[in-house]
Amino acid sequence: MNLTLGFSTCPNDTFIFDAMVHNRVDTEGLTFETVMADVEELNRLAFAGEIDITKLSYAAYAQLTSQYVLLDAGSALGRNNGPLLISKTKIYPDEVADLRIAIPGEHTTANLLLSVAYPNVKEKKEYLFSDIEEVVLSGEMDAGLIIHENRFTYQKRGLKKILDLGEYWEETTGSPIPLGGIVVNRNLPREVQEKVNRVMKRSVEYAYEQPDASYPFVKLYAQEMEESVMRSHIDLYVNEFTRNLGEEGKQAVRTLYGKAEELGIIPKMERSIFLD
Repeated sequence: MNLTLGFSTCPNDTFIFDAMVHNRVDTEGLTFETVMADVEELNRLAFAGEIDITKLSYAAYAQLTSQYVLLDAGSALGRNNGPLLISKTKIYPDEVADLRIAIPGEHTTANLLLSVAYPNVKEKKEYLFSDIEEVVLSGEMDAGLIIHENRFTYQKRGLKKILDLGEYWEETTGSPIPLGGIVVNRNLPREVQEKVNRVMKRSVEYAYEQPDASYPFVKLYAQEMEESVMRSHIDLYVNEFTRNLGEEGKQAVRTLYGKAEELGIIPKMERSIFLD
């Protein structure tokens, strides 16, 4: 069976999907047609129902639980790895509601976390995540919500942290922060969904056991990134929750969705979101 498979070009994604798409592990007869795109494009394809398996932000998945189910393997959760709200000049957290804020997409988990922390923000504008530092530096926007490798570069450009939304989340909930997960279309037979989950887990395990094997694939899509940044990116976003969500990871997802439901940011969950 050939399935469409979507993931981003970010090092943490290419690292964990390398073995799966290059047949380094047993795929149980499954083949994959890969679609590599930024998270917002992957979100769009999922909303259109045009992809079988895909990386999704947890914010986008909250809107798609009737169409997709969440795999145990492949998620990006963790501690000290959340999005950062940054600015060109010193700004205090109690001033955030009145700022013009650049966000990396409406359906990103970064924006969901910002909405939970600051539900009264009046003005947001979407930008490609890699352009956000620039629009803040130019004064086009007052602040920016940065993700991915920009966590490692913003200070070098003279930008200042207003708030680490990961720290905010961890301090207020005690939970790791759910950023992105891997989902499979509910219309596929249950046995295929379970195969996909097993193959995804094998691919993650292979990446851990043979980290250098994925290096050419990771580097291919991270050519402009310093190797130290690339490896820091992987270390930050790939961890024990990527191997298996486990009960702690699942509870973190439930907590995020519960808070967002209370604020009316996402619809109420009507069915189980986990594969098992």
